[in-house]
Amino acid sequence: MPRLPRLDPLGAVLTALGAAALVLLPFVVLKPNRILPGEPVAMLAALPGWGAFACQAILALAALAALAASNARVRLTAALLGVIAVALALGAAADALTPAGNRVVRVAPGAAVWVLLTCLGLLATDAITRLSPGPASRVLFLALFIGVAGLALAHGTFDNLSVMREYTVNADRFAREARQHVWLAFGSLTAAFIVALPLGILCHRAPRLRAPVLGVLNVIQTIPAIALFGILMAPLASLAAAVPLAAALGIRGVGAAPAAVALFLYSLLPIAANTVAGLKRVPRAVVEAARGMGLTEWQVLGAIELVLALPVILTGVRIVLVQNIGMVTVAALIGGGGLGTFVFQGIGQTAIDLVLLGAIPVVALAFSAAVVLDALIEIRDRART
Repeated sequence: MPRLPRLDPLGAVLTALGAAALVLLPFVVLKPNRILPGEPVAMLAALPGWGAFACQAILALAALAALAASNARVRLTAALLGVIAVALALGAAADALTPAGNRVVRVAPGAAVWVLLTCLGLLATDAITRLSPGPASRVLFLALFIGVAGLALAHGTFDNLSVMREYTVNADRFAREARQHVWLAFGSLTAAFIVALPLGILCHRAPRLRAPVLGVLNVIQTIPAIALFGILMAPLASLAAAVPLAAALGIRGVGAAPAAVALFLYSLLPIAANTVAGLKRVPRAVVEAARGMGLTEWQVLGAIELVLALPVILTGVRIVLVQNIGMVTVAALIGGGGLGTFVFQGIGQTAIDLVLLGAIPVVALAFSAAVVLDALIEIRDRART
C-alpha cells in the first residue's frame, strides 16, 4: 500500500492562513480619498481578466511546496514566486481600480495582502534556515531582492498604489527626511564607536572601573527614548542661548541636536560592553605568546586582541545600528526630522498611507543593515577560527 506524503506542520498552518485570507479578507481597499474609509474589494473583483486566476495558481503551487516536506530550494523558490505574484497582482489591481486621470482615489493593500506576504515570508525564512546559506549568499540574495524591488518601482508597477501616491506628492521632502534619518542613525553610531571602543578597552584593562562605568551606561539605557529626548531639550536650549557658536552650529533645544545626543548616549553601552566581552574571550596564551615575541602592549592590542575580539564588537555595532534606525523615528516628535515625520504626520491626519510611507523604509533599512552586519560578523568569526 503506497504511503501518503508527509505534511509539513508549518506549511499546513501557513497554507490554511493564506487560504482563509484569500477567501475571507479583502485583497485591496478602494478609498474615495486618503482619509475616508474605503470599500473592501476581493481579488477576483479587483484583478482584470485572468490576472486573479494566474496569481491564485502561483499561490497554489507555493501552498503545495509548503505542505510537502520537500527540498528547501523548492520551498524557497515557490515562496519567492508567490511574493512576486502577490506584488504584481497588487499593482495590477491598483491600476485597474483607479479611474484614468483621478489623483484623489486611493487603492490601498487589503488585509489579505498583508497576511499572504507574512505567510510567504515565513515560508521563505524557514527554507533559508534549512539551507543555511553562507554570509556572501545572504548578502547577494538581499542585493537581488533590492534590485528587483527597485526595478519594479522604477517601472511604475506600483504607481497607483496609495502609498506611492503619497510618495509622489512628498518626493522632495521624502528624500530630505531619508537623508536626515540615515545621518542621525549612522552619525550617532560613528560618534559612539569612537568613544565606546576606548572606553571598553579601559574597562577591560582596569577592572575596578568596569562596574561603575557600565553601570552608568546601563542606567542611561533604561531611560525611555522620548523621556531622554525631553530631558536633553532644556540643557541644550540653555547652551544655545549662552554660547552663540553652539547656536550657529545648530545646537538647540529642539531639532536634530537632542536626538543625536540621545542616540549617542544609547549607543555607548552595547559597544563598550561588547568590547569588554570580546577582549575577555581572547585566549591568554595567545596574548602571552605575542608578548614573548617582543610585541609592545599597543601592538598586542591592535594586532591580536582587537582582531580576535572583532566579531563580538561588531555584534554590538549591529545592535546599535538596528536600534538607532528604529529610534530615529521617534526623533520626529522633537523636530529631529527623519522618516518618523511621515509616521506622526500620518497618525495626526489619520492617513495610514502616509504612516506606511515612513514606516516601510525604516523596516527595510533596519533589516538590510542587520543582514549585512550579520554577514560581516560571520566572516570575521570564520577567519578567527
